[in-house]
Amino acid sequence: MTETSPDTDIRDEGDIAADYLEELLDICDLDGDLEIELSNQRTYVSINSDGSDDLDQLSKPDVVQALQELTRLAVSQRTGEYSRLILDIAGSRSERQRELEKLAEHAIEKISQGAQSAALPPMTSYERKLVHDYVSERGFRSESHGEGADRHTVITPAE
Repeated sequence: MTETSPDTDIRDEGDIAADYLEELLDICDLDGDLEIELSNQRTYVSINSDGSDDLDQLSKPDVVQALQELTRLAVSQRTGEYSRLILDIAGSRSERQRELEKLAEHAIEKISQGAQSAALPPMTSYERKLVHDYVSERGFRSESHGEGADRHTVITPAE
């Protein structure tokens, strides 16, 4: 039996995800170019299209989240391992990151005006990670609170 490195496993995860998503695009009769990127032990799969409206329906946040979960399930079924891949459709992740930064910035403003803390709405673990990174860069602290679907980020001043 040949052992595979974690990088090989991640590459396989990206290939499985790309095959699954290509089939989905074919079923939907949509054109899209897939790109796979490996970063920080995580697979990022992006779907983009030259046609401005080709991916509009798929790039809505709830749809991207649902497709990401379906893709993770498809990968997990084939590999037998939990998948942490991140799906981006037509720049939806970049747009969501900008939204999260605005939310965090608004919370930071409240703290700068005297609030002891500011809680953000519940979000996924990946979104919370993005917020934690942004808040840290701005010189503030953040922690995740709550369980399951109610898990959210609370921002506080740096000590």
